[in-house]
Amino acid sequence: MEKTEKSVLLSLRNFMTTTFQAPSRRSRPKLQDVSLANGPLLLLRSIRGFSSNRSLLWLATVPLALFGLGVFNLSAHAADLPELNAAFLANNLWLLIATILVIFMNAGFAMVEAGMCRSKNAVNILAKNLFVFALAVTAYWFIGYSIMYGGSLADGWLYFGGLFFDPTVTAETVADAGLVPTVDFLFQSAFAGTAATIVSGLVAERVKFGEFVVFALVLTAFIYPISGSWQWNGGWLAELGFIDFAGSSIVHSVGAWAGLVGAMLLGPRIGKFLDGKPQAMPGHNMAIATLGALVLWIGWYGFNPGSQLAMDQWVPYVAVTTTLAAAGGAIGATVISTLTSGKPDLTMIINGILAGLVSITAGCANLTLAGSWLAGLIGGVIVVFSVAALDAAEIDDPVGAFSVHGVCGVWGTLVVGLWGFDIQGDGTALGFLVGGGFNQFFVQALGCAAYAIWTLVTCWIAWSVIGGLFGGIRVSEDEEVLGLDIGEHGMEAYPDFVSSK
Repeated sequence: MEKTEKSVLLSLRNFMTTTFQAPSRRSRPKLQDVSLANGPLLLLRSIRGFSSNRSLLWLATVPLALFGLGVFNLSAHAADLPELNAAFLANNLWLLIATILVIFMNAGFAMVEAGMCRSKNAVNILAKNLFVFALAVTAYWFIGYSIMYGGSLADGWLYFGGLFFDPTVTAETVADAGLVPTVDFLFQSAFAGTAATIVSGLVAERVKFGEFVVFALVLTAFIYPISGSWQWNGGWLAELGFIDFAGSSIVHSVGAWAGLVGAMLLGPRIGKFLDGKPQAMPGHNMAIATLGALVLWIGWYGFNPGSQLAMDQWVPYVAVTTTLAAAGGAIGATVISTLTSGKPDLTMIINGILAGLVSITAGCANLTLAGSWLAGLIGGVIVVFSVAALDAAEIDDPVGAFSVHGVCGVWGTLVVGLWGFDIQGDGTALGFLVGGGFNQFFVQALGCAAYAIWTLVTCWIAWSVIGGLFGGIRVSEDEEVLGLDIGEHGMEAYPDFVSSK
């Protein structure tokens, strides 16, 4: 009896165990082990509710699954790289921060231009600055970066590496503490966008929006990258020893020359000149313009120190030379504008700061501290006389963009040949005023001339072709009088106030 009871109990226990125990867990394949084809399916099966064939909702998650798999694959590639060293991380982090500062400069340009122009054109100026940067980044990603930093097609003159760019990070890049392709692209694309933004100020208050953005595409996709490769990709100017550390000529003068051609083809704004004499067209918001100048000053710490392309001991040095030049420019412009007009002109203080910044951009790593301040001071003086000279020539530059970026861009490039040194090298004198001979000055002058000729010719063709295809590049007289905000965008910047003329 006892044996029978034990047997029954044992059978019952086995039955209960078999019936109610948790199912054994099969070893599920891990994402690391599956193929590219099976990866999305595995991700989908892990999401509750997607095993049902009765619901079509799962189709909407396919792009999400593919994106997740793509992110994973990128991470998997990273596993093949050596251990990330501190120098590698510091260099790439610094350049990413510098890139953000340079991109933020677009806000500064927008505020300076909008503040120095009339309120009826504020929306148009803001829209141009925002949209053009988006187009510039896209064009530079599609082909511009490849033209500027690709393989050689015509030795020293033309480069190309195919459409788009290769974002792959190599073991050599990590080991050498180099820059990953993506962060380098971001930094360089911000520079391309800056060149296009400079054009906006010169053609403000009378250019068609659509025609302007088409020109910006051509500039950032072809004109700017080709000329930039001459120096920054080891082209013919680099072989001659041309120095333009952060782009006084490559970025600023190219943007200014491009805008000058547009301004000359457009002609002056209605009412700007009367019997050959310039008429005042004051900006509507100097507070915004002043804030914009300060934003640009801060952003320049990404522009110049970021061009060191590494986080090393020279980054703060470049930051100091940049600061001293901006200070010198403000002082020079303020003093001269006071002497010539009897009172300090805020617009000239703003342009003086920017003139000082542009004047140091080429030589921020090659000038002493005193030399940097002096370069900025002279730039501030130059910008006042340059604005007057353009008015005398009846060339309408609403915000003084050519004087700041063009004239001072040339000056900033030449000053390296006047009192520059190989500061980050052996300290050799480069400028002829400090005992370095005339060779560097001649090379700097040649570079300035090359960028001027190239940009003037190509941009004249580009502006002319665009105007011919689209029925001109200038808005109608009625639209200009009413304001481009209404004519081009159908809105006002300040709808609660009466539009100013």
